[in-house]
Amino acid sequence: MLSLSIYWIGLALEALLLVRAFRGSLAFRYPVFYGYISFILLQDLVRFVAHGWRPGLYPSLYWTTEFVAMLFGCAVVFEIYRLGLSSYPGTARMARKLLMFVFAVAMVGAIASAWNDPRWWVEAATTDIEGALRAVQAVAIVALIALFLCYVIPFGRNLRGILLGYGFFVAWNVASLPLVSSASSGFHHLLSSVYPVSYFVVLCFWLVHLWSYHPVPQSQTNIRLEQDYQTLAAATHRRLQGARGYLAKAVRP
Repeated sequence: MLSLSIYWIGLALEALLLVRAFRGSLAFRYPVFYGYISFILLQDLVRFVAHGWRPGLYPSLYWTTEFVAMLFGCAVVFEIYRLGLSSYPGTARMARKLLMFVFAVAMVGAIASAWNDPRWWVEAATTDIEGALRAVQAVAIVALIALFLCYVIPFGRNLRGILLGYGFFVAWNVASLPLVSSASSGFHHLLSSVYPVSYFVVLCFWLVHLWSYHPVPQSQTNIRLEQDYQTLAAATHRRLQGARGYLAKAVRP
């Protein structure tokens, strides 16, 4: 009864978060994040209906929507980077390319490891890919927080709420996924009971930080990050030019 109550309260909080997004001029400023919340709300409703009316369809529906939600989560990380580094175009471009590469490598590796699993495609691939991508998301979020703290870049109230709330959600998933796969049925039930509570906390955190729009403060004086990027890019370009020269000499008859 308690878990069902938390479930319905979670749905109400998701709906309230979306209502405030449109009333507070937030939906079009953070479109990917609110697209993610919209999908989660729709996913929860569809799963509830399927569980009650079409239980045979529920497992496939669950893992399919879980996979789509996971991809949405990756897009949320990209949006956080885009908004947080909007004043640093060179650094943002490098971070975006690096994230795309790491996410792609993680997904390919997870698919390859699940290829021979008899549960393929729905459950095994989704579980393996989720574990890999959640780990990459966690590293990306920690790296961005460290970058902001190192260069004293202001987050802004809204972006800080999205970043820390989603970061807590990702950290919980990274910590619990290995336990879910190896735990006994009783411990698995305990984790399943705790998960709605943790998500309830995240939703409350988002509501507090995203009740109204607060622009991201612009850093007018700190240009050291972009200067460091330009220095790194120039050094990398010189090394690549040198490598091409050595390669040309090696293959020249």
